[in-house]
Amino acid sequence: MTDQSLKQAVLEELAWDPSVSEAHIGVTARGGVVTLTGHVGSYAEKCAAEHAVGRVFGVKAIAEELEIRYLYGVGHGDEDIAKQALSVLAWDLSVPKDKVKVKVEKGWITLSGDVNWYYQKHAAETDVRKLFGVMGLSNQIAIKPSVQASDVRKKIKAAFERNAEFEAENIAVSTEGGKVTLSGKVDSYYERTLAENTAWSAPGVTEVSDLISIN
Repeated sequence: MTDQSLKQAVLEELAWDPSVSEAHIGVTARGGVVTLTGHVGSYAEKCAAEHAVGRVFGVKAIAEELEIRYLYGVGHGDEDIAKQALSVLAWDLSVPKDKVKVKVEKGWITLSGDVNWYYQKHAAETDVRKLFGVMGLSNQIAIKPSVQASDVRKKIKAAFERNAEFEAENIAVSTEGGKVTLSGKVDSYYERTLAENTAWSAPGVTEVSDLISIN
């Protein structure tokens, strides 16, 4: 795929995604590396744009330089954002009660604490990224499983083999306790992300090191 055709594919994917307004987003592509410039209307839209680009075949890496410009101004102070964050986390049954702490500084949210599963950590991040006034997010929640890691490598390989979206034999899995390392090659940025998320789903996993390269 040429740089120009990759750029066009990314532009079309951004236009296709209803959660992204592509009018103010600039795209350049060089050697599989896509750079996004310009501005978006919220932090949630910024994340959506990055995810949309990651779905495009031929993308090997993303350089995201988007600025956030809220349409009606921010208008929400850090205290307001923190209250909203605590409220939305309290309503989400996927997030363990009183396990996640929130800090807000100049619109930047930092999540901390510990949970048993990666999906709980991810749910907390998804909840707060869409709040009005958020300018950025750091997810520092630790994974502390309630179960011991057992046959992690075997379970992850079996999950890979069940997945029709990538070739399982092209990905090597090594484990040390709850720490998982992935290596090998896949055909797209999307497949790499999917493999990492699949590895996180194994019981007892506390860390995933993604060393997979893209063909």
